[in-house]
Amino acid sequence: MPKPFVSVLIDTYNHERFIEQAITSVLEQSMPMSEVEVIVVDDGSTDRTPELVRRFEPRVRLLRKTNGGQGSAFNAGIPECNGEIIAFLDGDDWWADRKLARVIAEFEANPGIGTVGHGTIALYDDGREHTEVLKEKARFSLQSIEGARMFRLRKNFMGTRIAARAALLRCLLPVPEEIRIEADEFVFTMAAALGDVCILPEALFFYRIHGANHFSLDAFDDARARRKQQNLALLAAQLAARLRAISVRDDVIRCVIHAVEIEAAQLRLAVEGGYPWETVHTEAAMYRLLHGDASWSHRLFKYGTLFPAYFLPPRLYYGARRWLAARSLYLRLRKKILPIPQPKHTVREWKTGT
Repeated sequence: MPKPFVSVLIDTYNHERFIEQAITSVLEQSMPMSEVEVIVVDDGSTDRTPELVRRFEPRVRLLRKTNGGQGSAFNAGIPECNGEIIAFLDGDDWWADRKLARVIAEFEANPGIGTVGHGTIALYDDGREHTEVLKEKARFSLQSIEGARMFRLRKNFMGTRIAARAALLRCLLPVPEEIRIEADEFVFTMAAALGDVCILPEALFFYRIHGANHFSLDAFDDARARRKQQNLALLAAQLAARLRAISVRDDVIRCVIHAVEIEAAQLRLAVEGGYPWETVHTEAAMYRLLHGDASWSHRLFKYGTLFPAYFLPPRLYYGARRWLAARSLYLRLRKKILPIPQPKHTVREWKTGT
């Protein structure tokens, strides 16, 4: 039997509502499936997920393991992949039918590229859709501070939508298994340090936002936010150590880790509280990171909205901000009077549900 050119690695846990669509989207790709193997790592599901996956055998291979989180699923699955390229997919998401063909063409055209990412269409339970793509193709790595800055503003085009060369992925194993829900960021960050990344300017991935998402906090919940914060803190510590171990420059490491630490700090303050000055410092740092090129009027508006943070306890401040952001009148006024600045390198589009 010829060696598959590409392996598709699907990690899943209690995705009985979604796993069939995920697998079907792979099997219906616009390229010969003789060049593809599909491996599903079931991380100890307690629902019907394994039963549903077995319906696709022998076209799909199921690996079952005790529940240990995303990092352990990657450690179990990556060594089992026989392809030269490994493409990742979560069991509750799915692909556009041209995904593999486009990604493989990029690898073939550019042998120096180690990882390929692309845009996303996020779908919400209420029918809304949010598409985000780059305006133009990007290529970078974590071998320079310029590359690190490009990385931290474009890493949302990576995650479990990436494909990477198998040889590169094996160099970054093992993934720290204590990182249970942020392990994909560990993988794609280390991959960017070990080789060039290319982000395609098209949406090839459908990201489902639903109540059981481990990573997304579309609906805020203290327990989930605390879990995410703890995993982000672990991620920052593990990345700093592993990037240093492969001789990545200190300024690059600080640049990459800073973004993770700010996000972790926001969640810590929102859930556990702290001092008002911590809120101001954290929010100002995040604003500079995301909107460094914003207009002077928007900067004035942003720093004006931070005034309550100087005296409100952080939990109260973040709770009030979430309440305000959920008010349709406020959102309409913001959109009309002072829209949130959009990154100049991306195109974002919202569609309302029917």
